[in-house]
Amino acid sequence: MSTDANLAAAILAGGRASRLDGVNKGTLMIGRSAIIDRQLDTLREVAQEIFVVGREDVEWTSRGLPVVTDEIPGAGPLGGIYTAIVRSPRQRTLVVACDMPFLSGTLLRTLAAVKDADVVIPRHRKGYEPLCAIYSRACADDIRRRLAQGINEASRLPAGVRVTEFDVDNETSFVNVNTPHDYERAKGLIE
Repeated sequence: MSTDANLAAAILAGGRASRLDGVNKGTLMIGRSAIIDRQLDTLREVAQEIFVVGREDVEWTSRGLPVVTDEIPGAGPLGGIYTAIVRSPRQRTLVVACDMPFLSGTLLRTLAAVKDADVVIPRHRKGYEPLCAIYSRACADDIRRRLAQGINEASRLPAGVRVTEFDVDNETSFVNVNTPHDYERAKGLIE
């Protein structure tokens, strides 16, 4: 499998996981693997450089992952996306949430194959999936302006950039683990 030399991957891990008693969601076991290890196996199919946006944690550094802190603390997922874009070692960055155990290599390769867009984003019946999308540096200025205005909605696409959308029917890739119920559901999907 060849990776895209112009694409990095950022795992957003800036949340407090308060609904899961503060546990590092990336370390939760799904089947025989931690979510982070499942993600790394998939992300390595499309990107050579992978980093974490969030707090320092031995779970990240022990896996050789560089960690960058949020450029704008408390700005939620959109702030994480912004940090990923501006701190990325590459022009384009695949951004994923740290609590998505079922990332699809096929989907990520499809997104990564699009080279002429500033945002490459899946869309399903619930809307856009901004935490499994590719952003170029061209998105940074609009996102920064929105954050400065207190507009933190991650599902609103940046203005003035080229966008490619993909309709996705199978939403399993976007399952996330935010609550104990979500965790039980995710474990059931693997069984």
